[in-house]
Amino acid sequence: MSEAAATAAAPRRRSFRIGSTLGQEILLALAIVALFAVVTWINPRFFSQNNLTAIFVGNAYIAVAAIGMSLVIISGHIDVSIGALIGVLATISGLLVTNGYPIWLAWLGPVVIGALVNLVVGAVVAYLRVPSIIATLAMLSILRGGLITVTGGAWISGLPPGYQLAQFRLFEVPSPVWFMIAMTILAALLMRHTAFGRSVYAVGSNPEAAEATGIGVRSTVVKVFAIHGAIGGVAAVLFATQLQVIQSTVPNGLELVIITASVVGGVSILGGIGTVVGSTLAAILFAAIGSSLIFLNVSAYWLRAVQGILILATVLADMARRRRTG
Repeated sequence: MSEAAATAAAPRRRSFRIGSTLGQEILLALAIVALFAVVTWINPRFFSQNNLTAIFVGNAYIAVAAIGMSLVIISGHIDVSIGALIGVLATISGLLVTNGYPIWLAWLGPVVIGALVNLVVGAVVAYLRVPSIIATLAMLSILRGGLITVTGGAWISGLPPGYQLAQFRLFEVPSPVWFMIAMTILAALLMRHTAFGRSVYAVGSNPEAAEATGIGVRSTVVKVFAIHGAIGGVAAVLFATQLQVIQSTVPNGLELVIITASVVGGVSILGGIGTVVGSTLAAILFAAIGSSLIFLNVSAYWLRAVQGILILATVLADMARRRRTG
């Protein structure tokens, strides 16, 4: 596939794509600032260092996972197994390090395994033409069943010193924040300034037209899923190294939170439109909303309702934009 072919597949949509997602990113950034200002004014403890650490560090792995999810959705597909994958990869990381393997292998192993698992999923979707929601739903069942069978629901403890990557700091900033920022920037550059990124947009917008211009639609989909799996591996390591023990399960509905962050961040559920910057901002916004509910003495269960309202409003707005420009 040539860069010229990838570029030719999507130029007509570029201004609309960038303009709409940029507006979404600005809106999310303003919403975060406004939320912090209002809640801090009502309850100053909201802006304490401990709470800010909980918001950013405790949810950085969700923002990282949403980056990979954004690539998948932009390519015209979806992955409902990412929550289970993160749980399995976190468990693998813990088992490696507690069984005497080097710490670097416990960090790198989940990234490689995540890429390989989703490489298979991507191949099933691209070459066997199984709808992505069916393929990933099957993988969800396989991963969850395997995880419970292997661990029996027990948590992993006895982690060695130096393993907790998420507890490291650089210039007094926790490492998960650095991972979130660095991976968002790298993914944004990949999607905006490379032939591969333009191919992903083209495939998500119109796979038939992309194929006609010489883009390898199937190989692009497989690569997207593999990258998504590798990013999921990074998210799993950040999740696994937050505490002194590793949970054998992930938070309930994690995959829905990740998908919601991508969609509310401006990624069109229909494919072909979106950026990873918006998904990162949306993940931060959700974490801040969840924390603010506690400080405002409001039931945390309202967070799910807010997420539902936001994703419905975002999808409706996206459909309205498409009708105006179509």
